[in-house]
Amino acid sequence: MENPTPITTLFLDIGGVLLTNGWDRKARKLAVETFQLDAAETEERHHLTFDTYEVGKLTLDEYLSRVVFYEERSFTRETFRDFMLARSAPHPEMIALVRQLKEKYKLKIAIVNNEGRELNTHRIRYFGISQFVDFFISSCFVHYRKPDADIYRIALDIAQVSAAEVVYLEDRSMFVDVANGLGINGICHQAYDTTVAELEKYGLRL
Repeated sequence: MENPTPITTLFLDIGGVLLTNGWDRKARKLAVETFQLDAAETEERHHLTFDTYEVGKLTLDEYLSRVVFYEERSFTRETFRDFMLARSAPHPEMIALVRQLKEKYKLKIAIVNNEGRELNTHRIRYFGISQFVDFFISSCFVHYRKPDADIYRIALDIAQVSAAEVVYLEDRSMFVDVANGLGINGICHQAYDTTVAELEKYGLRL
């Protein structure tokens, strides 16, 4: 049975849905190996600092000062920063899906994601996400981060839609659960085919 309320809006995560995760455990592990960092120290400093960066209270340079450049290194900040930015790659089939659904159903598209400002801005611009997204409710802009329910409330207010009008694509099940608790129709994205099938339940067919 299809959703009784017509869907007018898609909320999307970026990492894990439209793109790979920008600075996840795998990327940090590669950084440790590439730049010969102390793995335990780097991870501890990252976890103590990254949430603050994601809510927009630190710049990327300040994050790097705390996590990597707290001591003298044989490489430059620019080299490390470029390495971080290069970890991102697109999921072309998902980007095409969202573009097609927007065009066919005249949907509003909003990003609801956790990301630091410099990484977020780079990914949005480099992969052309702003070409098809109407609103960016990113943690670094609104100073709330998932799973805080307020980030979803802000997204609903900015989009000026009811929760029942929204389908939310997110790869982390806990974040989907939080959104569902507000009445948003959450789909835990795992693969293109399963997400397409789930979207059909809400009347969104290619």
